Amino acid sequence: MRRLLSTAVSTLTLAACIVIGTSSPAAAESAPGCGDVPQIGETAYITTPSGQTAASVKQFAGCGKNWAYVYVWKSFRDTWGSWKVSTAIQTSSQLLGTRSSTGSEVWSEGTNTLSVCTRAFGQIWYGNPQRDPSARTDNRC
Repeated sequence: MRRLLSTAVSTLTLAACIVIGTSSPAAAESAPGCGDVPQIGETAYITTPSGQTAASVKQFAGCGKNWAYVYVWKSFRDTWGSWKVSTAIQTSSQLLGTRSSTGSEVWSEGTNTLSVCTRAFGQIWYGNPQRDPSARTDNRC
C-alpha cells in the first residue's frame, strides 16, 4: 500500500509540474543592450502567398521599453537564396524603432511606448514587392 501511495504521489507531482510548465509565461530572450526581456502577447507568423511559414514575430517589454523581434525560419532560409527582414513597434499611428537585416533574426530598437497600445510588426522581402508578406502581433495595452 505504501509503495502504491508513493507511486501515486510521484505521478501527481509529475502531472502538476507538466501543467505548471505549460501555463508559465513565455521565456525571456535577450534584447540588444537590455538583457533578458519577457515576451508579451502571442507570437504572429509571416507566411508566404504559397502558405510557407517564413518567420515568427514577437513583442517584448523590458528596460522600460517595447521591443519587436523577427526570426526567419530555417525552412524558409533553405528555400530562398536571399531576403531582407524588417521589424518595428507599431502604435495606432506609426512604426517606431524600425530595423532591417539580411540575417536570420532582427530586433527593433527599444521604444518608449509602454504607456500606449503597441504591437510588433515584421515583414520579409524576398522577390515580388506586391507579394512580400508581413505579420503583426496582437495589440498590447
